[in-house]
Amino acid sequence: MAFLSGSALAQTKIATVDLKKLFDNYYKTKLAQAAIQERATQFDQDEKGMKGDLKKSSDDYQQLLQQADDQALAAAERDRRKQSAADKLKELQTSKAAMDQFDRQAQVTLGEQRQRMRENILTEIKAVVTTKAKAGGYTLVFDTAAETVNGTMTIVYTSGDNDLTDAVLSQLNAGAPIDVTKSAVTTPPPLNNSLGNP
Repeated sequence: MAFLSGSALAQTKIATVDLKKLFDNYYKTKLAQAAIQERATQFDQDEKGMKGDLKKSSDDYQQLLQQADDQALAAAERDRRKQSAADKLKELQTSKAAMDQFDRQAQVTLGEQRQRMRENILTEIKAVVTTKAKAGGYTLVFDTAAETVNGTMTIVYTSGDNDLTDAVLSQLNAGAPIDVTKSAVTTPPPLNNSLGNP
């Protein structure tokens, strides 16, 4: 902050924004959250189906094992069922590996989608902040929601005189569909659970 001292301070016009408020209340954030939630729900349904198939295969395997030990059956039939049980076990292991792979890939896909949407939204917010700052003749805009690595506030005090948050938010949401702005109460979980600050 040394560059703000002396004559530099006299020439510097500072504004503030609450980036977290902008991010959380931008209608495109709500749309992105809904899209991610819908995809996560679809992944859950697919995984439930795979688990159901796996459970059925596991039950079939147990049944084949029991039949393979049934002394009432001829030795040749018991051997045939032991082989069927061994084949079913391989099938089970393959299905389990496929389900684990599906789960890992689903997490990666959702993570990448969250990150991509988050970056796009922040880029749009930054563009509007920049336009407003230039129009107002501001040379610096600080984020009042920002925190240090220790979790303490970066900006301890601001009078709020040059806060651009409401003006920026109003411009961002100017083209919002009515149902999106009204459904703010029923928004899904945030794009990034550990968002804290965007």
